[in-house]
Amino acid sequence: MLEGVVIDDAEVFNDKLREWEDYYNYHRPHGGLGGQTPYERLKQKTTAQA
Repeated sequence: MLEGVVIDDAEVFNDKLREWEDYYNYHRPHGGLGGQTPYERLKQKTTAQA
């Protein structure tokens, strides 16, 4: 998402890091999780045990 970009402002860096975390955990399908996002897998595991 930021390949080759240098950020020297901590506030901007933290904003971009939060954007990446949101994408990684809630939008990006993972091959190791059968195409689910980490959030989808977590939700599946926690509701299955309830």
